[in-house]
Amino acid sequence: MRPWFILSIFLIVAFTSSAADWGRTGHRATGEIAQEYLTKKAKRAIEALLDGKSLALVSTYADEIKSDAAYKEYAPWHYVNFPFNSSYDTHPKSEKGDLYMAILKCVEILKDAKTTKDQKAFHLKLLVHFIGDLHQPLHVGIADDRGGNQFQVRWFGEGTNLHSVWDEKIIDSYEMSYSELAENTKHLSKVEIKQIRSGTVMDWMNESRKLCIQIYDTTTVGEDLGYGYMYQYTTVVRQQLQKGGIRLSVLLNDIFG
Repeated sequence: MRPWFILSIFLIVAFTSSAADWGRTGHRATGEIAQEYLTKKAKRAIEALLDGKSLALVSTYADEIKSDAAYKEYAPWHYVNFPFNSSYDTHPKSEKGDLYMAILKCVEILKDAKTTKDQKAFHLKLLVHFIGDLHQPLHVGIADDRGGNQFQVRWFGEGTNLHSVWDEKIIDSYEMSYSELAENTKHLSKVEIKQIRSGTVMDWMNESRKLCIQIYDTTTVGEDLGYGYMYQYTTVVRQQLQKGGIRLSVLLNDIFG
């Protein structure tokens, strides 16, 4: 196979994968935030499983493996779709799995004393990513437009879709690195932290769903989004990254002690 052809395939895969969820910056920020809320025991266990790698570094792993056909079964695990007039409980579930099921599966494997280190490390990497996905509202969307991927809009005059706006456009336009986003999170009171930590994975998913509905109610197909949209939703995006990090730490502290 000719080198130029291999390179072309790589570029296509890299391009399509980059618009899959929060994007590298968002996922790494979530992982970095979670790191700060881990117990000492959980930190030691995670460092051993990941051979010293940080949560920020492994947070993009689930996207990186999309280019490998051996991992294609995990593609549907990045999202969950059901109609706006329905609910997750009442709508038929995908036989291939979904984001909610994926998170529960990862937790189950990480808690199972019989699973190997390699199995645990693999599913830990997935879990870090999927909790990030859970807090990107368009990942709890509708199948009709593929979670906003077919909801066409413009971003500062250039054609794109609503999913990409929430994946990367808002974060990239804000021009902060993942470490800057993690370091400059809102100062939270003990009461606020307790409130974010409370609830279940289902509760967190339903919270993202409400935000998804709000986004659809305030965005029009073909709309040219720009500074006004940034003003309206940048704080929301940063809040979701912070919540994702704190809630990831909740699961990891529960798993690892």
